[in-house]
Amino acid sequence: MEAPLLDETVEGAVDYNGRPVRRFKFGGWRSASFIIGVEVAERFAYYGIASNLINFLTDELRLSTAAAAQNVNVWSGVAMMLPLLGAFLADSFLGRYRTIALSSALYILGLGLLTVSATLPYSSTSACQQTENRVPCSPSLVHVVLFFFSLYIVAFAQGGHKPCVQAFGADQFDGQHPEESKAKSSFFNWWYFGIAVATFATFTIVSYVQDNLSWSLGFGIPCIAMIFALLVFLLGTKTYRYSSEGDVENPFVRIGRVFVMAVRNWRVISSEIAHEEEILGLLPHHSSQQFRFLDKALIVPNSSKEDGHACTISEVEEAKSLVGLAPIWVTCLAYGIVFSQSSTFFTKQGVTMDRSIVPGFEVPAASLQSFISLSIGISILIYDRIIIPIARHFTGKPSGITMLQRIGFGMILSALSMVIAALVEVKRLKTAQEYGLVDMPKATIPLSIWWLVPQYLLVGISDAFTMVGLQEFFYDQVPSGLRSIGLSLYLSIFGVGSILSSFLISAIEKLSSGDGKETWFDNNLNKAHLDYFYWLLVGLSAIGFAAFSCFARIYIYTKGNTT
Repeated sequence: MEAPLLDETVEGAVDYNGRPVRRFKFGGWRSASFIIGVEVAERFAYYGIASNLINFLTDELRLSTAAAAQNVNVWSGVAMMLPLLGAFLADSFLGRYRTIALSSALYILGLGLLTVSATLPYSSTSACQQTENRVPCSPSLVHVVLFFFSLYIVAFAQGGHKPCVQAFGADQFDGQHPEESKAKSSFFNWWYFGIAVATFATFTIVSYVQDNLSWSLGFGIPCIAMIFALLVFLLGTKTYRYSSEGDVENPFVRIGRVFVMAVRNWRVISSEIAHEEEILGLLPHHSSQQFRFLDKALIVPNSSKEDGHACTISEVEEAKSLVGLAPIWVTCLAYGIVFSQSSTFFTKQGVTMDRSIVPGFEVPAASLQSFISLSIGISILIYDRIIIPIARHFTGKPSGITMLQRIGFGMILSALSMVIAALVEVKRLKTAQEYGLVDMPKATIPLSIWWLVPQYLLVGISDAFTMVGLQEFFYDQVPSGLRSIGLSLYLSIFGVGSILSSFLISAIEKLSSGDGKETWFDNNLNKAHLDYFYWLLVGLSAIGFAAFSCFARIYIYTKGNTT
């Protein structure tokens, strides 16, 4: 066994002062643990808002069930799309470290304002108390504006925080080093395990506080968690590995130029491209054989020979890597739509069911999301400690199975969770009919809320496979200079999925509300048909998985990596 070289430096990395870093002094699990700690606190804060948001909108802001679900999906969608902007700022101007620090400060501001908005009294409260009509009171305009303003500050903060923290954490491991490469693969598993711990705490503690004590305290606790996250992150400043790339051109500009040059050279024949590649000394390999039309960007158009500049080989390969991700991104959108249901309609279903454990104590409906976290944590432990070593023995791959195989298996489980959700909803509706509770939306249906547990567990197990697989895939399959963008593309799957879910709800609401009929999302869930919606999602999931399987079979991994 060779003794480690204590003075071995890590290529492409520097310390806080810009000096080359020694492998065993900077980075690795010590630095990554600080960053995982930050993510644990940040996820605790984010889900402290997101997990029970639909109940706040219906109970406090008096929105309909459909309108509340749409608002939650739009906000979640925007929050998951904004990482594209955060990645742009990080990779082009600020760097990951500064972006994380500034985003954390913005996070604290948004959560603080959200706490204030929940503390402010409604201007019409006294008038509401004096009337005996059944028309629900509306909150004041100032309250609503402050609440949504604060909510979207949190979304912007998450947009800067999310793509950078995970990429910065993975940067603490050298993918070219045999041992650190294995550690990096485990990092993504333990990263999501940490998230599972944070969300479990959120769903069991914060949701109870919000439902039984006060919303202001329920929003204040996540604010305190975010302050703690920033302090933990700053604590590890002098141990981190930082990128040594220095000032580089905006990656969006580089990639955009490749497409522009390829379009301008669309008439260039293959022999000219081959000649240019020969001059450049480009050796053929798998990735460069894909999307050959982009190789036209290597040639300067005749009309601009004097002041034009051809794209470099590395720039063309960057563009190819993103184009190669597009089919996987599109075919995972159905999974993103399903993902958004656990914090909206699952929660509203639970509110109508028997939530009592002992006399006088009811389980908050949102707390059942803790079963997602629990199943994620257990699944990741089993996967990392049992499944991977066994699979490694048979496949010889560092991660046991390929990333795309892992993603596909989780998509199957996601579709199955919708099947179970639809069947349970059918039983809930039948129980309401049997006991004559159809016209009593506030009545508790004598069906235990524990019937919802299997669908939550399956959602969690599917997340342990698909979400972790997507994180690793979109990080690993792009060049190092685009990793923040890669992770933001992964997050945008769930952003676009949430927005598509909102669009579906809006369209179905309009189509099913004709002739005075109850809609699929009627405020009285005993007259609604969430089961129809869940079956629709099963169909979309099946189509998405079929398309994903086709593209996964022909996908060629970059850098010769098939893990």
